Amino acid sequence: NPTPQEFVAVDDTFGESATPTQLMEKYNINDVAVVTAVMNVLKRK
Repeated sequence: NPTPQEFVAVDDTFGESATPTQLMEKYNINDVAVVTAVMNVLKRK
């Protein structure tokens, strides 16, 4: 059986300097993005 998965990753782009929190927010890899990805996977099960 295939395992459902979602990716939480930085798109192919040049990085910038900022605090870790600001970078996670900018590149959408913060806690909200992780929870959203998990919820999307659980909906597909």
